[in-house]
Amino acid sequence: MKLRLLYHGHCFDGVASAALFTRFYRTRTGDRADVHYTPLLHRPGALFDEEMFDGDENAIVDFKYSPSDKLTWWFDHHQSAFLSPEDEAHFRADRSGQKFWDADSKSCTEFIARVARENFGYEDATLAPLVHWAHIIDGAFYDSPAQVVELAAPALQLMQVIENVDDDFIEKLIRQLAERPLDEVATGAEVQERLEPILARHRETLEVVRRKITCARGVVTFDLIDEGHEAFNKFIPYYLHPETTYSVALTRTSQRAKISVGSNPWSPRPRTHNIATICERYGGGGHAVVGAVSYAPDEVERARSTAREIIAELSGDFRE
Repeated sequence: MKLRLLYHGHCFDGVASAALFTRFYRTRTGDRADVHYTPLLHRPGALFDEEMFDGDENAIVDFKYSPSDKLTWWFDHHQSAFLSPEDEAHFRADRSGQKFWDADSKSCTEFIARVARENFGYEDATLAPLVHWAHIIDGAFYDSPAQVVELAAPALQLMQVIENVDDDFIEKLIRQLAERPLDEVATGAEVQERLEPILARHRETLEVVRRKITCARGVVTFDLIDEGHEAFNKFIPYYLHPETTYSVALTRTSQRAKISVGSNPWSPRPRTHNIATICERYGGGGHAVVGAVSYAPDEVERARSTAREIIAELSGDFRE
C-alpha cells in the first residue's frame, strides 16, 4: 500500500501534520503503508498536477484543496483553502468522510488530532507535545517576541531548521517525528549540527532587518530582495518594533518573489484588517492574522508595487 502524502513544505505545522497523519494512517492500515512525501509551496500558477497523486491513496495536509479524483484524504485550516469557488463546491459535495476543513483551527496538526479522535477513535498521547508546539507556532501564541527570536526552546530550534534545510532532510525529520518524541528529535545531533549555521544566519538577518526596517502609521516594512536573504524569522519586526500592528516584507528565492504580511500578536492597537482577504486579492492567501502573496522570481517590481498597495491599505485607518 503506497501513500503519497503532500504537505506544506518548510513549515513546522506542515511537517508536524505530515508526521501525525503518518502515525494515524499507519495505525489504520496495520503499519503496512509505504509512505512517500512531497513538499508543497505557494507559488504562481498551478499548484498541482495529476502526476503528483501517484499513490494507492493520496493525502494533502496543511495545504490548499485539489479536486483530483485521486485525492483520498485532505486536511487544512487556512481561510484561503480553495483556489476557486468550483474547488470549494467539489469539497462540499464530497461524501468520502476523509476530507476536512476548519478555518478556526489554529494549527492543522491539532485539527488532524481532533478529527482523528472524534471521527476515528484514534489518540496517541505521545504526540501531545508535537500538537502543543504546532498550536503555539502556527497560532503565534508565544509569550513574547523575544521567545521566538531568541530561540531557546528545542521545538523553536527545530522550527528554524525546518524553515531552512533541504527537502530530503525535512522528509527525514517527518519520519523521525512519526516515531520518536519531539524533544528527542529536536535535540538530536543531526538537527543541532544544522542549527549552528542557521542561527548564525538568523543573527545576521536580524541585523540586516534592523538596518532596513522602517515604521510608519502602524506598519513596519523592509525589503530583503537586494540583500539576498531568502527568508527571515517573521517575529523579528515585532521584536524590533513592539509598537507596530502590521508588517510587510519582501524576499526572493529561485522559485518566487514573496510578500509576507503579518500582524503583531502583542500590538498595543487592535488588528482591524483580515490579512488573508487582502492577500487573496493578489492571488495569495493565508489566515486573518498572517498571509503572503507570491509572484514569479523576475516580477520584483510587481511585488514591490503590490507591497506598497498593501501597506497603504493597512495604514489607512491608523489612529494615534
